[in-house]
Amino acid sequence: MALGLSPREVTPAGVALELTPAELFTLNCWTRLASRVLVRLAHFGARDFATLEKQAARVPWARVVHPGASVRLRVTCRKSRLYHSDAVAERVARGLAAGIAGAQVSGRARDDEEDDGTDETAPAQLIVVRLDHDRCTISADSSGTLLHRRGWRMAVAKAPLRETLAAMMLAAVPWDGGEPLVDPFCGSGTIGIEAALRARHMAPGLARRFAMERWPGADAAACEAVRAAARAAVRPGVGVPIVLRDRDAGAITAARANAERAGVLGDLIIEQGALSETDLAALGPRGLLLTNPPYGMRVSDGADLRGLYARLGDVLRAGGPGWHLGLLVPHDRALAGQLRLRLTPAVHTTNGGLPVELLLTPQARK
Repeated sequence: MALGLSPREVTPAGVALELTPAELFTLNCWTRLASRVLVRLAHFGARDFATLEKQAARVPWARVVHPGASVRLRVTCRKSRLYHSDAVAERVARGLAAGIAGAQVSGRARDDEEDDGTDETAPAQLIVVRLDHDRCTISADSSGTLLHRRGWRMAVAKAPLRETLAAMMLAAVPWDGGEPLVDPFCGSGTIGIEAALRARHMAPGLARRFAMERWPGADAAACEAVRAAARAAVRPGVGVPIVLRDRDAGAITAARANAERAGVLGDLIIEQGALSETDLAALGPRGLLLTNPPYGMRVSDGADLRGLYARLGDVLRAGGPGWHLGLLVPHDRALAGQLRLRLTPAVHTTNGGLPVELLLTPQARK
């Protein structure tokens, strides 16, 4: 990993690592791709409720929960004898109450609910309980507010792209700030802003607090040392053009406001204009066009987008052979075919609940 942290295991469910508290804070502060970082507290077999409650009482809750603290439970059950998530939550709550005096379970968080951490007066500690094939894993959320919420994206255009998804696109190319970057469908500016933050080596979590800082025994000095090192690592500028374009005036206004909050407005060229007016060659012989174009009913209002995608291919070819492309499109690739370019998939994921994939031209796969 770029942070010098070696994964112990990589699975579709996530990446497992063994970390010190300082490394855990560093990961929260610097990761650009994760939505949250969980700390495993216990893992045990549970085929009946008596065993579950007994084992839950043995969990080292005092590591992450203060006496009298508020706690939220998120429970999922898969292919297990204990399949009723509410009943599982009840037994885990009993075990927690047995170990932490006055702990208040404020309600069971739904599996699809985003714990946004906006209750600053009494933020609840999220505990994630997973039952899979009669094995129970209990973990504490160390992040708090979801990590894709960097704090700068207040203004949004249509179908905004998550910050972590934009960061994934940049990592998959990969783009390191060595050549110009253009997004002709910039919307709220997420791709360009994430590119500028990456090029300037600005930690995405530098301006926020994390749940682990409220844990019993949290080392405030160690956390501040990581923050101080992150502030010292910030580079003064990008060094290459990052151009954000959109034909919609509202999107341009949103992109500028977000870039200013992120502290990178001076690193970006943000301008209103049509796709056909995008001149890549004027920026140099080499570069990256990275974008999340409109597709389906996402922002097109049912319009036929085939001509738009054909023009995108023309714009890239006009830039010359040194320009390469990465774009996020639906899995069916019906529109991507209009570009008349050789494209290969790099990443499969979802965007707004829709299955999508990142397609790259061959020269983009360094």
